[in-house]
Amino acid sequence: MRIGLLTDGGYPYATGESRLWCDRLVRGLPQHEFDLFALSRSAHQEDQGWVRLPHHVSRVRTAPLWTPEDGTLRGSGERGLLARLVTGGGVSFGRRDRRRFAHHLTALATAICATEDAGPDPATGEGPGAELFTEGLYGLAELARERGGLHLALRSETTVRILEAASRARGTGRTVQSATVVDHLAFAAELERVLRPLSLDWYDQESLGAVDLCHAASGGAAALPGLLAKRFFGVPLLVTEHGVQLRTHYLSAPDAPFGAPVRALLANFHAQLAAEVYRQAAIVTAGNTHVRRWQQRCGADPAEQRTVYPGMAAERFSPVGEDDDAGGPDTLVWVGRIEPAKDLIALLHAFAEVRRAEPDARLRIFGAPAESDEATTYLAHCRALAAQLFPDEATGAHAEGVSPVSFEEIGGPEVPDLAEAYAAGGVIVLSSVVEGFPISLVESMFCGRATVSTDVGAVVEVIGGTGLVVPPRNPRALADACIALLRDPERRARLGAAARARALELFTVEQNLAAFRGIYLELISHAPVRREADAVDADGEPLLFATPAEARLLGHWTQPQPPATGARSPSWAAGAEPEEEGAECAGELEQVAAGQPGRSPQREPASGPGPGPALSPAPAPEPVAARRSGPVREPACVCGPGDGDA
Repeated sequence: MRIGLLTDGGYPYATGESRLWCDRLVRGLPQHEFDLFALSRSAHQEDQGWVRLPHHVSRVRTAPLWTPEDGTLRGSGERGLLARLVTGGGVSFGRRDRRRFAHHLTALATAICATEDAGPDPATGEGPGAELFTEGLYGLAELARERGGLHLALRSETTVRILEAASRARGTGRTVQSATVVDHLAFAAELERVLRPLSLDWYDQESLGAVDLCHAASGGAAALPGLLAKRFFGVPLLVTEHGVQLRTHYLSAPDAPFGAPVRALLANFHAQLAAEVYRQAAIVTAGNTHVRRWQQRCGADPAEQRTVYPGMAAERFSPVGEDDDAGGPDTLVWVGRIEPAKDLIALLHAFAEVRRAEPDARLRIFGAPAESDEATTYLAHCRALAAQLFPDEATGAHAEGVSPVSFEEIGGPEVPDLAEAYAAGGVIVLSSVVEGFPISLVESMFCGRATVSTDVGAVVEVIGGTGLVVPPRNPRALADACIALLRDPERRARLGAAARARALELFTVEQNLAAFRGIYLELISHAPVRREADAVDADGEPLLFATPAEARLLGHWTQPQPPATGARSPSWAAGAEPEEEGAECAGELEQVAAGQPGRSPQREPASGPGPGPALSPAPAPEPVAARRSGPVREPACVCGPGDGDA
């Protein structure tokens, strides 16, 4: 089976949130062939390069969702009439195309502005303006496919006027009606960025039209190519979400550099887009029940939903989980990224109560290095509060005081890796006020540790009765739960063993791969056969044995033959046996984390809008045998930008 994997800001780049999950999925299903269609988020992400790709990744197509400082995009001003659309600037274009663009954008803007935060109709599953939204979205997509990119068109004066008229129409909410010209300009820029996949050159028989199944690794922009592949070529669409874009928008709204009208318009857009994605997807998988409920709120059909927990590598935590030693029996451990949503302030106040009840208790906070000014400021505030609540304690007049609270980074001499951090304590604490799927909680369960957590996100679903759960923003309840476990070692041991058994049953890579292996086969068994031109006779009937079964087997099923004239294969696909290459790939993620760049495979960039480094032709590789029957497909690869993650 040929899978088109659609990613947004992750795989195959060396950095990104979905990188690890996608990498494990691709490597764990070597019986399938993968084509990657990746959207990058920043120039820094592209500069980090790619992880090493396995041999059954046939092709990589990339495009950016970011804009350089000079505002120019690759392909802008060069592809199509609409790329030169500047109304009022003296540049003319075809009247028909101008009317089409205005008509489709008006439909899209009317659907977005029609209502604020309205959910789908329980009877139909469709939200207000669903027909207008789909008419506008697919109309713009067809126009972009025919005429070129929509970058400048969506940033033109015409777009601003249409948005302004739609926001003033009857039926819009007060917040949208209060939008100013500045708000419309900001929303137009955001709309252009999210809709940038419409202008890519991925929609032909040689790209997305050639895959058997599209698998979007997230909703939002990553699912847009899948929507168009289904509309243009009938390719089935599978959507996997570990977090819903609309929820992410709500959570990030207070920190967004926009006013309330722009936030309302963006929320309406994401709600409409999510509803359309769920309508068109054959199956929608959620990383947990919390995400599944959000999907249903946005219009997903429960009959087409599956809950597939994200697979995590349990092997790295096995030595700690199999060890009977419970670490520091009087030590509480917190592991995670230090930010306000983790509510370390409440944890420090709770630990003050723990110290009054248990004077020998310690709290060790293991945090990743701060990556933003906000994180640095919050860490400094937590350190200052800890120094105020727990002044250095000394055993004598001339001895140096030691605080019962420590802030540490993983990777030092005392704690060289993540498993050692969990091994350092007898109780693991999670104090968040906002959480999706609690990865640190699952890791502590793999380590066989008793846990105390706040009731947020998917925590209760993950714990399942193997740990203590308290309300968020309640230091007293958090302290009481910690004290109860610190005073009862037998209970700690029972809960830890039960947590490890639950994690090994539900949250391993193996169960995740088994679930998607079955989903792939289910979808392809219900998909109509898309006949190829060379596999039918003059009457359009399929030729028996036109494509032998061996053609879909990986590896050499015939004697190696020289490639067809002019054909080239990616250089990263040659020079290693599958077993040898797999051994090399196993340590790729660790190499990237250690700052060692991996080998950057060649790639095919999208010719749609977006910046990118200068590209040079790839040197001709050594001839390799074809991995399937028939003529060898020419990948037309070019070199990547460099060598080469809630």
